Amino acid sequence: MSSSLRRFFSLILVALTAFVIVSLLRAWRTGASFGSWGKSPQTFQPEAYTMSERAPLEMSDVELLSRLNNEYAKLTQAVVPSVVSIDTAGVREQLLRDPWGRPHMQRQMTQGQGSGVIVTQEGHVVTNQHVIAGQTQIQVKLHNGESYAAVLIGEDRLLDIAVLKIQAPGPFVPLKMGDSSQVKVGQIVFAVGNPFGLGETVTQGIISAKERAISDQQGDLFQTDAAINPGNSGGPLVNLQGEIVGINVAIYSPDKSNPGFQGVGFSIPSNDVNQSLKQILEKGRPVHGYLGVRLHPIDDRVQQAIGYDRAVGALVIDVIENSPAAAAGLKRGDVIVEFNDKLVSSPIQVIQALQRTELGQEVVLKTWRSGEMLTLRTKVADNLSSLAEQTSRSQRTEEALRQLGLMVRSLNAAESASGLSGVAVTRVDPHGAAASLMLNDLIIAVNDDKIIDAADFYQQCIASMLRQDTKITLIRDRRVVIVTLPAFSSTSKK
Repeated sequence: MSSSLRRFFSLILVALTAFVIVSLLRAWRTGASFGSWGKSPQTFQPEAYTMSERAPLEMSDVELLSRLNNEYAKLTQAVVPSVVSIDTAGVREQLLRDPWGRPHMQRQMTQGQGSGVIVTQEGHVVTNQHVIAGQTQIQVKLHNGESYAAVLIGEDRLLDIAVLKIQAPGPFVPLKMGDSSQVKVGQIVFAVGNPFGLGETVTQGIISAKERAISDQQGDLFQTDAAINPGNSGGPLVNLQGEIVGINVAIYSPDKSNPGFQGVGFSIPSNDVNQSLKQILEKGRPVHGYLGVRLHPIDDRVQQAIGYDRAVGALVIDVIENSPAAAAGLKRGDVIVEFNDKLVSSPIQVIQALQRTELGQEVVLKTWRSGEMLTLRTKVADNLSSLAEQTSRSQRTEEALRQLGLMVRSLNAAESASGLSGVAVTRVDPHGAAASLMLNDLIIAVNDDKIIDAADFYQQCIASMLRQDTKITLIRDRRVVIVTLPAFSSTSKK
């Protein structure tokens, strides 16, 4: 036999051996017999089964739960048509920090989502101010799927409330504002909104606590365990009658980069919202009570400096001339201990008390001064009208702003969350008193007093420049810069 033929038969033998080995392995794994190979698989035989056709309990067995279930559904059907989803878009100049912590300005296209609630038949919508802050396009989507443009009527930055109006013919179905003073810890509430942009969503919980503070500007909030997530901001918190008892504003989440529901949400009480809403609709702006005083929290340094041994109160660090505080006899270094017989633990409590006090109403301030307790009385004034009274001896407020020649904006939520504070310069008049400032400067203090927002800056700066040269502390090109602005009296002579 030739070598080539032997090679051929060897290959055949190897192939047959491999086939047999693979076949045996297959039979071992599948349990198939050699006789079954090549036959069609067996026809599937349906399984016999019997399912229950009766519920474990009759509705009459759970009558109370059944009624509760129906009433929850009835409440949802009544409330949801008044809740809207809000989509926003715009271009925002945002202050960012580089790896060395130095701030710089960057323009960004922004889109946002939130919730709102219709509160008038004419189509006015209440939402959070931070939902629409800095946005140029606002779109409102109704319960029936229809979408309309909306315009901003007014906003209250201190309360974080904005009022929109739907650009469509009404009438709309509004929800009634409830009385938040009647809300009790433990009562059932429902949160309605647009979490994560998913659309209308209803969650249920209770009022977990009252008078919660989440910042030095937002206090006296309701805390609830009704699920609130990103996108719920601006939506209503309602009671069992479907009345608005709060506007959802924030959640607590330990993971700031990926916030989500942790069982702790916060809502602005409806009485505060309703007061601001009516002021915006009737006067075009929120009307906040004004004392004409700058306050500082009590801490160890303050206690040592003035010889004050209590942990409560608000330190007076400045009193505006001809203001209600000046009329009451308040002086720099005083500590306001009580406001209308209620203990004051921080400056925010004084601000909140002023917000709830009607203009012209007399208030009683129990004040500590150099170891003595004094009782001072004064009447609350309008914050803007009081500023106008200060400027009336030299020029109107508009003239003061014109002389200043400066436009600023408040920082948005993202900028504040990054640790920045103050206001950003958006326009400078080269012929104004503030001509030495530059576009995108970040103003952080006036006369070493920190700036809260744009309104706070204008009030502090103008009041100071009416009587003295004013120190401005700012950040420019990632460096701290001190600028002195001349008093208006000397500016007007030029």
